[in-house]
Amino acid sequence: PLTCCALLFVSCSVPLKSIVVDLQVKGHVATVSSTLQYVNEEERPLEAVFVFPMPAEAALCHFSAKIADKEIISVLSILQAREEYDDAIASGDQAFLLEESDESADVFRLSVGSLPPAQSAAVTFVYVTELSVQADHALRFCLPAVLNPRYTPPALYGVPIKSSPAGVPYSLSLTAHVSSPNPIIKVESKCSLEPLVFISADHTNAKVSLSAGHMFDRDVELFLYYQNAHQPTAIVEAGEATAQPGSLMRDPVVMLSLYPEFPSALMSSVTSCGEFVFIMDRSGSMGCPMHNGSGAQTRIESARDTLLLLLKSLPLGCYFNIYGFGSNYESYFPKSVEYTQETMDQAVKRVKEMEANMGGTEILQPLKHIYSQQCIPKQPRQVFMFTDGEVWNTKEVLSLVRNNAESHRCFSFGIGEGSSTALITGMAQEGCGHAQFITGTDRMQPKVMQSLRYALQPAVVDISEEWAVPVGMSTTCLSPPINTIFQGQRALIYAQLKGESSDSEGRVTVKYRLAGQEVTNTLSYSLKPAENTGLSIHRLAARSVIRSLERDEQNEGADKEALKARVVELSVQAGVSSSHTAFIAVLKGSGEAVKGPLLRRRVPTVESMCACASVEEDSEGSVEAVKDPLLQLISLQKASGCWEMDGALVEVFVKTEEEVVKQTPAQVSDGVWATVLALIWLHGFKMDAQVEWQFVAMKAVTWIRNQKVVSLSESVRAGNNLLGCQVKEEDLGL
Repeated sequence: PLTCCALLFVSCSVPLKSIVVDLQVKGHVATVSSTLQYVNEEERPLEAVFVFPMPAEAALCHFSAKIADKEIISVLSILQAREEYDDAIASGDQAFLLEESDESADVFRLSVGSLPPAQSAAVTFVYVTELSVQADHALRFCLPAVLNPRYTPPALYGVPIKSSPAGVPYSLSLTAHVSSPNPIIKVESKCSLEPLVFISADHTNAKVSLSAGHMFDRDVELFLYYQNAHQPTAIVEAGEATAQPGSLMRDPVVMLSLYPEFPSALMSSVTSCGEFVFIMDRSGSMGCPMHNGSGAQTRIESARDTLLLLLKSLPLGCYFNIYGFGSNYESYFPKSVEYTQETMDQAVKRVKEMEANMGGTEILQPLKHIYSQQCIPKQPRQVFMFTDGEVWNTKEVLSLVRNNAESHRCFSFGIGEGSSTALITGMAQEGCGHAQFITGTDRMQPKVMQSLRYALQPAVVDISEEWAVPVGMSTTCLSPPINTIFQGQRALIYAQLKGESSDSEGRVTVKYRLAGQEVTNTLSYSLKPAENTGLSIHRLAARSVIRSLERDEQNEGADKEALKARVVELSVQAGVSSSHTAFIAVLKGSGEAVKGPLLRRRVPTVESMCACASVEEDSEGSVEAVKDPLLQLISLQKASGCWEMDGALVEVFVKTEEEVVKQTPAQVSDGVWATVLALIWLHGFKMDAQVEWQFVAMKAVTWIRNQKVVSLSESVRAGNNLLGCQVKEEDLGL
């Protein structure tokens, strides 16, 4: 069984009673204000400790507390804040401390102490965050309810606290105010919402709320749909008049949202080479269900189906390997092997036997091993990392990926609610790849196939940005250089605008090379600051600079003290938290020292409600047969792209073997007939899942073309008659 570090559930009354969230969305940016209400219902002074997740890209910019009718605004302090907090509560003062975790930028710890008996307190924190873009151009906002327990090696910290399944006793109310330069089409959620209310006639302002009585038992996701959402945009935000001249907070800042479009001829070219390394989390927590609903697959079951699909979708001529990891790791082959029928069969057999039975979550060692392997000439390395993100050493993992970014691209997948955004997005950013999160009832397969499509596209290289502003002005880029571009994926860039000019327009040009061709994307924008944007863009820009400086601190030979000083200076100046600063608020009390230890209560967030023990299954029945007819069809395809006619295939078609054989056109081999039928079935019955089987179909089409079939049109007609479809030959790609 796996032990894991989690939050302690206690039998006493829980001090956190409710959470109220106000969400202000402006275009691509959200400002989130959360108020947590605490009550001490015990007979002694109480300290409440609340550990919660926050999006990795968020900038925490305000923290305050209200006790009875007294409100205290916190100050952002360097990290002696913990000592100040301890001193304050030892002296009888009430104190509040909000600090970032040492190991991961997306986990925060809030300490509330000391609350006298029957005393209530409300704490409010505010953060700004960028909204991520989905494949259908929706913007996604996520309020994480789950903090998955981060696995901690027992050798480091002794026996960690285990969580016990228990309900979450606090409620959540959330209201979102949305404004956009383009009209808002709709807002969707997997949670129940009140109807969307439009506040302006042009539909650029709207309000929506969670339905009353929502219990905070799962992530709250909102999907915002705007008209023309993928058009490039620019917002210039005015600086703060009271800030120091020449500082980031004083000057205007521009946020550019770019959507590079690639030439369609280049997009149709798919490489047939590459070394594909699939790394699968097999820790005990992968035995947890994907969501809390009925009929949910476990994470490992979904991962098995996905790996099967990936193996069938790889192009002939590439190389591959599969790693499983937990407390240790194992690989299917000593080193990556060529993709052939034999190696694919060996891998598929082992994937079907894969279980969540490898203990903890140690990502570092398998990554080190993979990076130590020599790259295969003319086979670019593509690493696919699947994990529920419950690791304790996020910063160390990201540093390793960054130091090996030249040798590979990293595509990362966060499985289930609560996976670490810092780990998943960080690995993709550092590894010039792409990140995906699979939550709730999401199917893993379409998201993974989208990433495979990116991996098979020619890599974008030699990326450069050129800024043009009128005479008298200059720009300072506040974002790290763009290191990766994918078709249809947004890139956000921040820049500080210095000086003044009577001209009203600036311009940025992004250039890169793709498949040997130079591509240029240019965006012109107005230099006039937008109204009523507050300082959210400045704070996100400051957070971008702070994160870059913190990454530089991890490098060998870095001047850590100088970098730390710059982080602290910018953090305090912008009012944005960092790894070296924390928010502290102290309310002076009676001055009487606290007698005896405070009661400490850890406030539970929603765990995955999984005891995090390895899943015990009957050895004979541990892997069920694939019941989904689409996955069954795909599992029967050969590495070359063809199908063979057999009982399992005709079962997918819901026909008898006799019927299928009887209809075989003259002079057509069994293999061609089976493959044509499989293609017709995919196009006739599974078009809604085309993103999942597109590469499988491409391989099949290539195989059929190589067979030089004379009577192909007749085969397609016969196949349509047999299966009751009306698929045209040209639609099949033949």
